[in-house]
Amino acid sequence: MQIGGIRLGACAVLAALAVFGTGLSAPAHAHPAPAAARAGWTAPTVTGVPGTAGPAVPARLTGTDGLAGAVARPVADRAAPAITGKAAYLFDAATGTAYFGKQAGRRLPVASLTKVMTAYVVLRQASLDAVVRIDASDVRHARANDATSAGLRAGERLTVRDLLYGVMLPSGADASHALARVYGPGAARFTARMNAAARALGLSLTRYANPDGLPEPGGGYSTAIDQAKLARVALNDPVLRTIASTRRHVVRASKLHRAHTWTNSNKLLGKTPGALGVKTGYTRAAGYCLSFAADRDGRLLIGVVLGESSSDRRFRSADRLLDWAAGQAAEPPDLGAGVVRNL
Repeated sequence: MQIGGIRLGACAVLAALAVFGTGLSAPAHAHPAPAAARAGWTAPTVTGVPGTAGPAVPARLTGTDGLAGAVARPVADRAAPAITGKAAYLFDAATGTAYFGKQAGRRLPVASLTKVMTAYVVLRQASLDAVVRIDASDVRHARANDATSAGLRAGERLTVRDLLYGVMLPSGADASHALARVYGPGAARFTARMNAAARALGLSLTRYANPDGLPEPGGGYSTAIDQAKLARVALNDPVLRTIASTRRHVVRASKLHRAHTWTNSNKLLGKTPGALGVKTGYTRAAGYCLSFAADRDGRLLIGVVLGESSSDRRFRSADRLLDWAAGQAAEPPDLGAGVVRNL
C-alpha cells in the first residue's frame, strides 16, 4: 500500500480567543500584505480531552481581538453530524464561529497534511520561477518509503511553481524531498524551518519530523485545530489557494523535463459546492486525513478530519460537516455580554 498522501472524544471546550500572528517574512512571490492581513487572524482555542468522544457544542466567540469581554454564543439548530474519525474541527474563517470540535486538541499524526507546511515554507524562500534539478535521491526517497510520488525522474529540471503542484496534488514525496533538499538545504534543516514556522504561527501542539509526513520513530504530530489554522493561513496565500483548489495540472514536455499530468487527490473538488481543497493524507499510523475548505454563500468554512478508517469516509465526513455548518443560523441568539462561557 502506498503511503504519504493520496490514500488517505471529548467535548471540545471553547475558551478565550487566541490571536496568533505569522511572525514570518512575506512569501517570496508576494507583495506586502495589507496591515490587517500581516497582523494574523483570531480564532477560538479549543482543547480536546483524549480518551473520550463527542462533538463540541458549536459556539461563536465574540469580542474584540480576543480581549476580555468576549462571549461564547451557541449555534444550535439541528444536531451535529456524527463523525467517526479520531478528531475533527470546523470553523468559519471570517467570523471565528467554531461549529464542530471532536478531540480537536488531541495530538495525532497527520500524514501528508504535513506538506501544506512544506509548501508554505518553500513559498517564503523561493522564487516561483526558480528551477530545481531532480536528484536521484529524490526519486529514491519516494520509492524506498513506498510513498506517493509525482513521477519525477533524476535529471529533470522543473520550476518551483510546478514542483509545488507536484507536492500538493498527487502528494509527491519526490517533489517535497527535492524542494527540502534545495531550500533547507537538506531535509533536517528544512524540517527545522517548518517547526520554526509552526511556532511563529501559534501552532503550539504541532511538531514536524520531516517534510512529507512519512512515519518515523518518535515522529511528528499535530491537532485538528492546528491544521485548520494552518489551512486558513495557506488559503490566505493566493498561490497556495490556487494550487490547493486545482483539480488537474499539466506540465508540458520541454528540453528540461518530460511531460507530467497531476490530478488532485481531494475528491471534494468538482463535487462539493464551493470546495477549495486543501490536502489529503494517509499513513497506517495516521489513518485517512483531510484538510478541507469551501466557500458557502460567501462564508469560508475550513475543517479538518483526522484518523478516518477509509478514504471515502473522510470525504463523506467533510461533506456532512460543510452542509451542516452552512445550514446553521448566521446570527445565533445573544446570551448576554461580559464573560466567556464554556459550552
